Amino acid sequence: MNRSIFREYDVRGVVEKDLTPELVEALGRAYGAVIRRSGGKKVVVGYDARPSSPLLFDILSRGITSTGIDVVRINVVPTPLMYFSIYHLETDGGVMITGSHNPPEFNGFKMNLGTGSLFGAAIQDIADMIEKEDYESGSGEISEVDVIPDYFTMVKSKIKLNRKIKIVIDAGNGCGGIFAPRLMRDLGCEVEELYCEVDGTFPNHHPDPTVPANLSDLIAKVKETGAQVGIAYDGDADR
Repeated sequence: MNRSIFREYDVRGVVEKDLTPELVEALGRAYGAVIRRSGGKKVVVGYDARPSSPLLFDILSRGITSTGIDVVRINVVPTPLMYFSIYHLETDGGVMITGSHNPPEFNGFKMNLGTGSLFGAAIQDIADMIEKEDYESGSGEISEVDVIPDYFTMVKSKIKLNRKIKIVIDAGNGCGGIFAPRLMRDLGCEVEELYCEVDGTFPNHHPDPTVPANLSDLIAKVKETGAQVGIAYDGDADR
């Protein structure tokens, strides 16, 4: 096991090389044990649009349910929606499967215990549990919930625009493309879409909006359309 993939705020590595099926299932077992030992019974799991994410969900969930913890599948969602789901569905934790702004061959896991993120020593403790095979046994179940309508309702209840604005959205072919244009239109915005087709290979530019070079097409589109605002998202739409 490559301990370097157990980072400060997440577990992240190259699929198949670092994130082998054996490691991912073991991660699910260790995480499930943490939830169970804290008195929890159910967690929510979502994932980004990378090609590897659905399979990683299956493997991780197999590990989690083997500890007696139930999994609520919310499918492809932005990371903020996973956090919302923990509150909204009243689960005992949650996992977001995402490579964030990294290249397509990467993926990773952001884990929550209750509404708080697991980080630092807690992630190293999970690595220790995997090395010691320190797990729990049980038989959890997997269910599926569409939380998107309730998320939209919540956002629209909190945001009211007093005038119509024109915006350009560059989703970088990440999962933000599924949600952001629709939500902005629901809020009353006029939306120009740029790279909102979901493609986890990120064919147009690297999904990291903190790099100025990745914003060049967005800047050009804002100027071309006369939009008031340009918004760029990373792969899992948490930045």
